[in-house]
Amino acid sequence: MAINLKKEEKAEIIKQHGKSAKDSGSAEVQIALLTKKISELTEHLKVNKKDFQGRRGLLMMVGQRKRLLAYVKKQDLQKYRDLIKTLGIRG
Repeated sequence: MAINLKKEEKAEIIKQHGKSAKDSGSAEVQIALLTKKISELTEHLKVNKKDFQGRRGLLMMVGQRKRLLAYVKKQDLQKYRDLIKTLGIRG
């Protein structure tokens, strides 16, 4: 189950969290995109309880986001705090 974001949603997230409209590679943007995908996949798994491949993908995305958050925290603690506050996630 691949969760793909619509072009408009992705562009909005990049505009909100990136340094520019083309900045899709920075850690902050990647974390924001992963957070959106994780929330959508969580809703999917509430309905489809036996989708074990989807659950595995979810766990992999959560792990990736955790590693990216650790990187941002190491680089800039204030940016990390702002990011988890705006995304509404636990750090």
